Amino acid sequence: MLSIEEKVHKTKNNETVIVLSLTGRLDITTAWQLRLRINECTNKSSRIFVNLGGVDFIDSSGLTSLVAGMRNVDKLKGTFRICNIHPDAKLVFEVTMIDTVFEIYETEEEALRKDGFLLE
Repeated sequence: MLSIEEKVHKTKNNETVIVLSLTGRLDITTAWQLRLRINECTNKSSRIFVNLGGVDFIDSSGLTSLVAGMRNVDKLKGTFRICNIHPDAKLVFEVTMIDTVFEIYETEEEALRKDGFLLE
């Protein structure tokens, strides 16, 4: 099962940043949920960040849903970032070298502070 919590942040320029915090497994049975949610979010913002701190397992389907989300955001000339990758899932990013494809940050706050997205 995958749980997706959505947080909305406003920047100084009144831009919307949506952070999706995932909990559970991101695999062949749940990847469609993330893909659908990212698509829904791109109707509201072109700045989508995904917090993977609660995802202790990710497979190729999960990685594919993240890549698809990044491509959707890229089409909007937006910003797609991943943060807080769970240590158990980090290995999958490194072994597949997909960690070189994404903008990855250690913490959600770090991802939001980059480019001034986080309001003080």
